[in-house]
Parts: sequence; C-alpha cells; structure tokens
Amino acid sequence: MYKFFFKWIRSTSNRSFIIYPLIIIGEALYRHPEGSFVLWGVPFLLWGYLQYKVSGHYRTKLGGGGPGLDKPPNVIVKTGIFKYLRNPMYLGHLIFYIGLIITFNSLIALAILLFHLPWFEFRVRRDEVNLEKEFGSTYVEYKNSVKRWIPFIY
Repeated sequence: MYKFFFKWIRSTSNRSFIIYPLIIIGEALYRHPEGSFVLWGVPFLLWGYLQYKVSGHYRTKLGGGGPGLDKPPNVIVKTGIFKYLRNPMYLGHLIFYIGLIITFNSLIALAILLFHLPWFEFRVRRDEVNLEKEFGSTYVEYKNSVKRWIPFIY
C-alpha cells in the first residue's frame, strides 16, 4: 500500500492535475466559502490538461515508450504538436497552473508555478541529454529545428 502511494504521489501529473488543484480549491473555499472563482481562468485549465493528455497520447501512440521519460520513446515524434515544440506535455502543466492562478486567485498556485518554471527547465535539459544519448544526430537535428517551449520563439 505504501509503495503504491509513494509511486503515485511521485508522478508529476498526479500532483499537477489532482493534488495541487484539491489543495488550491480547498484554500479558495476556505477564503471564500461562497465559492467565488474567476470563470475566464477555466479555459486555461482545460487547455493545459488537454494539451498534456492529447500530446502524451499522441507521442505514446506514434513513438512508443510510456508517460514521461522513465520509458523513453522508441522514435522521435516530429509531427502534430511536436512539429512546433518539443515539450508540449510539460507546457500543458504550466498552462494548467496559470489556469489555477486565474480561476482561484491563488497565491499558492502562483508559488507552484514559480517553483515549477525552473524545475521543468532543469528536467527538460536533463531529458535532452538522455535523448541525445539515445537517438544521437536524429535528436540533435530535431532539437535544432524545433523550439523547446514556445513555437518559433524559445
């Protein structure tokens, strides 16, 4: 039971899309028992989650492997959203955090985002080293032609 729990809680997606929202909703309800929230933040929540989920499914379907790089893909996926940016799943997490900040006017969500900006950057750079080792020039060519976070910019 403990092994399952610790494995489950170590998952970034479980923290991002289940644990953090529950904490932030609880904090928001504590501050505003009437349930006040900002409706225009909801599209960011949906966008971030769907970007994470759809791009992850797409990558796994075409590239093999598993979620995250614990089970790396068998091939580099260069189509779909991966034609425009290399890390759409991680970016989905960050967009979701922005949705939490806006929707619940939450300083906790802001702190989570500020913590995860450098954390995801570090993680991406580590992933890139591993992918270069795994795929060599194929990945280097992909990395040099597709932006890391924001299409056509960065």
